[in-house]
Amino acid sequence: MRTGGGMRPRPPRHHTKGGGQKRVEPLPAVVSSVSPKAEHGVVELPASLTVKELAELLEVTPSQVIKELLSNGVITSINQVIDYDTAAIVAQGLGFETREAVVVQAEEEIVSRGLAPVTRGELEERALLQPRPAVVTIMGHVDHGKTSLLDAIRETEVTAREVGGITQHIGAYQVEVHGKKITFLDTPGHEAFTAMRARGAQVTDLAVLVVAADDGVMPQTLEAIDHARAAKVPIIVALNKIDKPEANPQRVKQQLADAGLLIEEWGGDAVCVPVSAKKKMGIEHLLEMVLLVAEMAELKANPDRAARGVVIEARLDRTRGAVATVLIQDGTLKIGDNVLIGSIYGKVRAMFNDKGKRVKKAESATPVEILGLTGIPQAGDTLEVVHDEKTARAIAAERAQQKEAVTTTPAHLVSLDDLFAQIQSGRIKELNIILKTDVQGSIEPIKTSLEGLSTDKVKVNIIHQGAGSITESDVLLAQASKAIIIGFNTRPEPGAKRAAEATGVDIRFYDIIYNVIDDVGKALAGLLEPTYTQVIEGHAEVRQLFRIGKGQIVGGCMVTDGQVSRTAQCRVLRDGSVVCEGRIGGLRRFKDDVKEVQSGFECGISIEGFNDLQVGDIIESFRRERTN
Repeated sequence: MRTGGGMRPRPPRHHTKGGGQKRVEPLPAVVSSVSPKAEHGVVELPASLTVKELAELLEVTPSQVIKELLSNGVITSINQVIDYDTAAIVAQGLGFETREAVVVQAEEEIVSRGLAPVTRGELEERALLQPRPAVVTIMGHVDHGKTSLLDAIRETEVTAREVGGITQHIGAYQVEVHGKKITFLDTPGHEAFTAMRARGAQVTDLAVLVVAADDGVMPQTLEAIDHARAAKVPIIVALNKIDKPEANPQRVKQQLADAGLLIEEWGGDAVCVPVSAKKKMGIEHLLEMVLLVAEMAELKANPDRAARGVVIEARLDRTRGAVATVLIQDGTLKIGDNVLIGSIYGKVRAMFNDKGKRVKKAESATPVEILGLTGIPQAGDTLEVVHDEKTARAIAAERAQQKEAVTTTPAHLVSLDDLFAQIQSGRIKELNIILKTDVQGSIEPIKTSLEGLSTDKVKVNIIHQGAGSITESDVLLAQASKAIIIGFNTRPEPGAKRAAEATGVDIRFYDIIYNVIDDVGKALAGLLEPTYTQVIEGHAEVRQLFRIGKGQIVGGCMVTDGQVSRTAQCRVLRDGSVVCEGRIGGLRRFKDDVKEVQSGFECGISIEGFNDLQVGDIIESFRRERTN
């Protein structure tokens, strides 16, 4: 707790309690193992501690500490956590000198010592592995029936076991088929699925791809296939709306084959199940196929070890405080366990299953809501059980400090500039590429040429391809899969550009196919030398058109961000694609020629050699800077 401006340090009273100083032992594990108080008259205090712990360190009563806090305008309780600054002021007020304890152990060492102990050896633990339920994510194109299928599965379970319906929805739920459980994650789509992968959480064992039999494979269907493949999970195709007269299963199967997803009856390995979510047809068969695929995967976990899991979603409840939906991945979580989730910690006070019922424990592949956290964790954060609350608090405090001090980026992100070094060090054996082009016809020749660059040391994989601008979903997939993005005659959306800068994803832009192949080939061979980088100065939107002179077109523009400079290079973007790249020929404010125009101002812009501006075009101003 930060005290704000309410507390001010007072000069310490230079006296000792009981005629002399007593030795004060520091908190275990997270502070220096030797207290210097006996030598220097100084008490070492950790970054955070409770009022009770401070009283024990100073060897005074908790009421004395609380009284000192009250005298400085802070009302607190015996179990309230206070930070070092507050504790130091209290200690000084009671006649002690202080200094902040130096953390002498790395977080990894603290975690390894602080985790709840596993009593059995590794070989013995392997023998204790037991089958666990499969975790399934349902993906597909919007309006193809994902929600209806989830509802149909839920209703099947309600009819079989709980008349009256599900009382609570927590983003994940379990159904039971032939005495075996299946866990479904109710995510908004493949973006949420990949967002968790980007944070290091691989939670799904298999994906159910919903495709409407009357509509066929759509852009989001292709994206879902690529995201599931990148995660290397099996895919089961749920061919929905099979009851409709216009349903054409054979056409859909052919489209899936064209997309590289071959179903079993066509010689592939993807299971295809015809269903109707509306009429509840084929639901049981689909669930049986999920069980079969899960059985082949031999999914196992040890229920006797300390729990590890991942946060599916979290929120602040007005009456219950921080509430997190957690999927337990290994071990068993119990009431009273001390847990650490990123920089959040707490003790599990209560757990609720997907039916809203209180439970005392949660085993592997079981989703539960937990109460008792000190804050709201992020989706995708890992939950781990630690030995005691002090350890959890110490690690959480250290992580919070690291988070404030450093803007973290994912380790070992791939870029063309250091690709050869990463290949030589053995860190990567595959170069994953996301390819976005302006038109569909450009994809195949570029893809074929890039895949042909594969060598014995590294394989080139096109994990996703498509026509159109580069989206945030593309950046998210690149982050999760350690891929680079190649844009051919296309540009990133503003959100995608910000996401790439924040995560360190490498995006390369080209307008000549040969240059794409040449750069990737040189990067694989260690010959690529970066020369120039583009610095985007700003964007202007064309809102009016004017004709001057002999048919020359000038765009009446509003600078929407950054600035536009008279000497800059520029490109014209139309619907996310590049239609022209050149130099700014003229830049005017009213009737005056100007050197630059800042964001929020109107101006007139003409482009050298380009006379086809249209209302709605975006003019992107940029310059090139040498990088070597």
